[in-house]
Amino acid sequence: MRPVIDHIQITVKDLDSAEKFYDKFLPILGFDIKNKVKATISENDFHVIEYTHNVLAFAITSPREAFKEDIVNRRKPGALHHLAFKADSRVEVDDAYRKLLEIGANIVLEPAIHPEYSENYYAVYFKDNQNIKYEIVCDKR
Repeated sequence: MRPVIDHIQITVKDLDSAEKFYDKFLPILGFDIKNKVKATISENDFHVIEYTHNVLAFAITSPREAFKEDIVNRRKPGALHHLAFKADSRVEVDDAYRKLLEIGANIVLEPAIHPEYSENYYAVYFKDNQNIKYEIVCDKR
């Protein structure tokens, strides 16, 4: 078995607002918005929007009614700390950064080398409009 992720599903605080952001963000990573599907499972208080790509499905889901007022905090046990997407080059990281600025992403750290990880670790860090942290990284020269 290879450690390849098939799909990721992230619960967001506001599904409608998040959809607007992800409709702009995911094409930066190569997703085609035409491959987006929505589903509702009423008995589970569950709404999902899934974006599919030939190598990964990425979904955002609504919170349960009981949790809708909770605050996103990546340091809570069981929470997603951040999600990193691999770029093929530093140019891709820089291009993504410019596009992230255009869509209003909250840039945490501009593209830079992070020697604390490795001498070639080049990344941009940002948050979506739900306060979920992401990274686009290239570990090549």
